[in-house]
Amino acid sequence: MPTVFVQGQYRFYFFSREESRRHIHVSSSDGEMKVWLEPEITVAKVINLSEKEVNKILEIVKSRKEEIDEFWKKHFS
Repeated sequence: MPTVFVQGQYRFYFFSREESRRHIHVSSSDGEMKVWLEPEITVAKVINLSEKEVNKILEIVKSRKEEIDEFWKKHFS
């Protein structure tokens, strides 16, 4: 489960042996979330996070998508 980055209370990471469609997992002390990165950034799953937190996480993912994509390529190639 490599960590891509930590921002504030959120840890952004991948599972090494999961589906091939690009996505990222996010966890905090409050809950967790899975975000699809393709074909566009969308919510795949949310557990115990408020709508405000979900929106904040989506903004972080959008602003750091290039970094996430590069990490994905390095990790899964």
